[in-house]
Amino acid sequence: MRPGGRKGLIVEPDDRSPLDQAIAHLDRGVMGMVDRALRRKEAMLAFQPIMGLGSGGRPAFYEGLIRLLDDGGRIIPAREFMGAVEETEAGRLIDCLSLEMGLDALAREPALRMAINMSARSIAYPQWMRVLRRGLRTCPGASDRLILEITEESAMALPDIVTIFMKEMQAEGICFALDDFGAGMTNFRTLSRFLFDFVKIDGQFIRGIAENPDNQCMARALAAFAREFDMATVAESVENAADADVLAEVGIEFMQGYYFGAPTVTPPWHRPATARQA
Repeated sequence: MRPGGRKGLIVEPDDRSPLDQAIAHLDRGVMGMVDRALRRKEAMLAFQPIMGLGSGGRPAFYEGLIRLLDDGGRIIPAREFMGAVEETEAGRLIDCLSLEMGLDALAREPALRMAINMSARSIAYPQWMRVLRRGLRTCPGASDRLILEITEESAMALPDIVTIFMKEMQAEGICFALDDFGAGMTNFRTLSRFLFDFVKIDGQFIRGIAENPDNQCMARALAAFAREFDMATVAESVENAADADVLAEVGIEFMQGYYFGAPTVTPPWHRPATARQA
């Protein structure tokens, strides 16, 4: 508002559409929830198993997915807030909290191997690097069991920074996974410079793949590309046995999805021994 008019104030017109105004209002609400959760450290990880071919029904590793608690104590998944905060400092603080909880889980569970999501923007965030270094000092063996996941979009936004960071961390034993592989349809030649340890094929190519010859061809091509550069493949969003069988036939090495297990905040190592054996 500026001086003038009734009571000395003039309300500036809002040229945004009603939809844009509603989205902005929703984003402000999300930001408020995120800020309160971060200040209170009201967060947890949900763990989802990732199965390997020939693993005998036991997870090869897990993905730790950040969850925040709202004012009513409800568990809010990342898809509900990351879009609003990804490019803000709150996004960096979420990455710090996720990494801190992941490293703590690795320290407490010596047999656990786990992937933790991060944004390429967090590489240059001093607090995130301090969390990583402190965690590795506290539990030196964690580096061999830690996998850092970066989305294709995030990696391509800062390719030089990501490449240097990956090279340094891989020398210490940390692995890297490229999340949502194929979603951005990035040029394969450009993508090959990163040399990720894992590539996670985006769920849009996986769901219903048993009935979709085009997606079968895409998955086969992505798997061949990954093998050419010594990268293991993970299929996301595997939801039934038929899709899992087709993925195995086209050469996918690891699978993740509700067919194998939903993300849970009470993973097997948090349950009583009798429940684990049931």
